[in-house]
Formats: sequence, structure tokens, C-alpha cells
Amino acid sequence: MKPKVSVITIGVDDLRRALHFYRDGLGFPTEGIVGEEFDHGAVAFFDMHAGLKLAIWNRKDIAHETKVEVGSPSPTEFTLGHNVNSKEEVDAIMQQAENAGAVITDPAHDTFWGGYSGHFQDPDGHLWEIVWNPEWGEVD
Repeated sequence: MKPKVSVITIGVDDLRRALHFYRDGLGFPTEGIVGEEFDHGAVAFFDMHAGLKLAIWNRKDIAHETKVEVGSPSPTEFTLGHNVNSKEEVDAIMQQAENAGAVITDPAHDTFWGGYSGHFQDPDGHLWEIVWNPEWGEVD
């Protein structure tokens, strides 16, 4: 297997609420919810960069597809990271996320390793890190 990820799917409790957050609140491009004509098929895809897609899908439908019981979600299972080019960009995105309904769990601040970052949770509790790392140079 090549070390390449092309789709990240996150489970949500309310597909329309999550669509509103990511499309309308954060401005992620999408064609909206597709697959509603199929049992367990409703999903939305967001175009990210370099062919990567973020998908939102109801947790119960992920459980059905994967034959795994729905468990209690834990926000600390993983974080989604978004690297930017400046402290100011971190601050702007954190404000945008809060305006969209995110819960700021860790306000943006200087880090011990020389960068600048903050964390927020989307309406389903998924953790995002918005980060500027001066060692990584310019990011898209």
C-alpha cells in the first residue's frame, strides 16, 4: 500500500448540520449531499487540496457499511490539521470557525516548539488544529 490518503470520512450525527458548518461556515467547496436515494447512502464530499476529499457521513451509516457497532465518539481519537502561512491566518480561521458554531477548545497561542496554533471542535466534536509552523515554509 502506498502511503497516500485520498478521502477522510468523519462520522456525524446530523448530516445537514455538518454540511452547513463546513460549506456555509468554513467555506469548503461541495456539491452538497448526494446519495439520498440509497439506504445508508447520503454523504457529502468537500474538495480539499491535491485530490484529497473530506466526507461527512452519518455515524449510523458508517456502522452499517463497516459492520461495526456505533460506540461513544471520543474527540481525542484524532485531530485534523490545517497548516497556514502566518499567525494572523491562524487567528482569522479560528474566528471564522467560532462564527460558524465551532467550540474553541484551545485559543490560538505561541507554542513551545516555536509555532502558533489553536484548536476547535466542529458541531460533532471532531478536533481541528489550525497551525502555523515557521519551519515548514509556504503552504498552499
